[in-house]
Amino acid sequence: MSLLVCPYCYGRFKEKAIGFRCTGRPGKGGKPQCKTAPDPVLRKRLGDPRPYPPVFQANGAKLSAHHVDCGLETTNRVCPECHSRLPTHFGKNESRLIALVGAKYSGKTAYMTVLLHELKNSVGARFGSSLLGADDETRKTYRDRYEDALYGRHELLPPTQTAAARGVSPPLVFNFARAGDGSLRATERRTVLSFFDTAGEDLNTVEGIEQNVSYLASADAIILLVDPLSMRATKDLTAPGAPRPDASDVESPLDVLTRITELLIPELKVKPGGKIDRPIALAFSKMDALWDSLGEESAVRRPAPTSPQFETDDSLEVHDYIRALLDDWDGSGIDLALQRYWAKYRYFGLSALGAPPTDDGRLSTGVVQPHRVADPFLWLLSEFKAIPKSKPSKS
Repeated sequence: MSLLVCPYCYGRFKEKAIGFRCTGRPGKGGKPQCKTAPDPVLRKRLGDPRPYPPVFQANGAKLSAHHVDCGLETTNRVCPECHSRLPTHFGKNESRLIALVGAKYSGKTAYMTVLLHELKNSVGARFGSSLLGADDETRKTYRDRYEDALYGRHELLPPTQTAAARGVSPPLVFNFARAGDGSLRATERRTVLSFFDTAGEDLNTVEGIEQNVSYLASADAIILLVDPLSMRATKDLTAPGAPRPDASDVESPLDVLTRITELLIPELKVKPGGKIDRPIALAFSKMDALWDSLGEESAVRRPAPTSPQFETDDSLEVHDYIRALLDDWDGSGIDLALQRYWAKYRYFGLSALGAPPTDDGRLSTGVVQPHRVADPFLWLLSEFKAIPKSKPSKS
């Protein structure tokens, strides 16, 4: 039986090892109420010092368990490694873990905020799907820290702190669910989105990446967000006024990809000459700053499809277009590295905001105008057969 992966600590375990947390309510049949206290495991692993009822072991393959101490039944299933409460029906439905990492200056936080907003709204309407925060902390943090800032106050968020400066912090965990095809054997398909707020600087050194090894190695797929403006050859192609990163303070997309590749090969026990078997979506952000150099008819500037399936031909056209751009941007080494070390990859071009922000970190147009932000995620879902996809017109 395959091991499950906790979306909070990325530990691996068998379903039967799942623990249960007592409800903390008054006991039944004269038994005492279980006391709450700080959970040392939860505090050590995720930095949560709050008091909780105790955790106890039972058959984790079941959705509920009887706590002998208080006589009550509980449905609060927890990870045996970190004691985080697991998402509803965890381990019962097919679930995939997708990791999102972004190089420095790639705009990962803005992208994550807009992607989640689109998954809850336009993508949900398109595919008949839902996106729900898996826990109260995720729902509150996303709303208060991310969504209200960008969609309410029209402000960009400050850069994420490095792992060393940030210390222990839990990821944001969401459930993306879509009903089956209507047949008797069809089941709801769930994809767990776990966003570990990795700073771009953490991808600039081997030490930084090693602090995120569990996150990357546990994922079923990876979205790697990179900034095309960090490539020297795009300097003369950038729209006037669009901010470019300081050349002395940025790593090339190839260097970031190489570090991730070198980390995962031993971690995933890839054999000599073999390839990493996880699909990777290499997404170029901030493409709006390069619109004028691409031409109005380019595949990247075309609006995203709206049909209730992933349009394979459209995606392949964008992929081929980005691959050709890499030659013009002196980035052919990226494609060579992906061909050599990754079994399945695809390129994407997108814009989270729709236009470069102002110098004081606000939306220049006053509103968020996303362009193709969901494409990488939808491709991965289609690879997992979580959403339908069209057949390519040519092999």
